[in-house]
Amino acid sequence: MSRHPHIGVSVSTRTGWRVFPFFRWGLHRAGAVAVRIETGRARGNLKGLDGLIIGGGDDVGIELYGGELMPHSRFDVARDRLELGLIEEAENLRLPILGVCRGAQLINVARGGTLHEDIYDSYPGARRLNTPLPRKLVRIAPGSRLAHILGAEPSRVNALHRQSVDRLGAGLAPVAWDEAGVVQAIEGEEGPRLVIGVQWHPEYLLLSRRDARLFRALAEHA
Repeated sequence: MSRHPHIGVSVSTRTGWRVFPFFRWGLHRAGAVAVRIETGRARGNLKGLDGLIIGGGDDVGIELYGGELMPHSRFDVARDRLELGLIEEAENLRLPILGVCRGAQLINVARGGTLHEDIYDSYPGARRLNTPLPRKLVRIAPGSRLAHILGAEPSRVNALHRQSVDRLGAGLAPVAWDEAGVVQAIEGEEGPRLVIGVQWHPEYLLLSRRDARLFRALAEHA
């Protein structure tokens, strides 16, 4: 019997207890095993793992990309350090990576990109949404890897973020946008290896067969 791929999932020490079970279920349905990673736990690397998910939560530290401090900002320097190390390790090992919300932003920053600290300042027309329910319409670039996984037709996703991708990091392309033009997904351009970041939270869309394909694609590449 073939071995189930083991996927490292990095989460916040504050909210990981309630977030990680959603990832574990999503990966279980895809035939993979979720391995929890967070600051303060024994595991802090990808040894023996086959892929990586960088989860959502805290804002990415502004010192990492020359950003501006905002009144609502909440940082976790130790988590930034841990996850940047995990991304670097995954890059070196050529492991597939899925970034979720903050995770997508951190992949971009790790490759030299920048962020908008507040999308409502940068995109005045953006709808003010803060919900785990699929209330935001996104369009996906035809021909992209994300479109191959999810389909290119517009779809509804959730929205739990204030930061978003600004200048793209090296080797990354924008592949989804919302109605205000905010980047909603990025992907790597370096060949067959899977590197995808989505601004929404597929782990909360438990009834969405479409979003389940993200976890299945990660498991297949792992």
